[in-house]
Amino acid sequence: MTRLRRLPLDVWFEPLIIIVLAVGWAIWYLNTTFTSTEQASMTWSSLQTTIIKHIELTLSATVIVVLIAIPLGIVLTRESTRWLNPIAVNIANIGQAAPAVGLLVLFTFWLGTGFTTAVVGLVVYAVLPILQNTIVGLDQVDKRTIEAARGMGYSAARTLFEVELPLAIPVILNGVRIALVILVGTATLGTFIGATSLGTLITTGVTLFLPKLLISGAILVGLLAMIIDWLGRLVEYAATPKGLS
Repeated sequence: MTRLRRLPLDVWFEPLIIIVLAVGWAIWYLNTTFTSTEQASMTWSSLQTTIIKHIELTLSATVIVVLIAIPLGIVLTRESTRWLNPIAVNIANIGQAAPAVGLLVLFTFWLGTGFTTAVVGLVVYAVLPILQNTIVGLDQVDKRTIEAARGMGYSAARTLFEVELPLAIPVILNGVRIALVILVGTATLGTFIGATSLGTLITTGVTLFLPKLLISGAILVGLLAMIIDWLGRLVEYAATPKGLS
């Protein structure tokens, strides 16, 4: 309870904003009359399917990014491979510097359209935050702490898993949270290559000039991003060693 009371103000305040937005949108949704065209996308069953597809797309890309970026970040902080650090970071930076839509379109020439192509494009786009934070987090661990662990007879692997990673985990999780929020927004672009997402509502709303679809898509994406950001903050705080919080 003591740690909960010490949570930053924004961690307490963010759920209130989420609730206000969600309740406001729900009241509007329940009291709005939709045209037959709008109802095709705005019935609850259709919305539910679209939201689930959006979450699946985001989480699939995130899991793959984590499995790639964190081990790679660990490798790049070892003395024997540290020289590869700037090369790997610059390559990852190219992925994020390139326009997301451009990346997705390029991958369609290789993989075709659909869910898999969207995931691959999102993975390339989101590697940098987790990779950078993994490197920074491990590099910030006090070298004297590492030397003390090795002096106690810890192997390099045991030092990594029992000393370095626990101390670096708050920074690494911060990178995962940032990547997740980026992916929630970027996943909307999957609709351009045939991957169902909340971007379908937005593009349909723009193309057919249906503001209700456009606004609903934008609000739902914003709510998802805020929820993930808030949950990520809670996980970061819970995973931070007591002496560092």
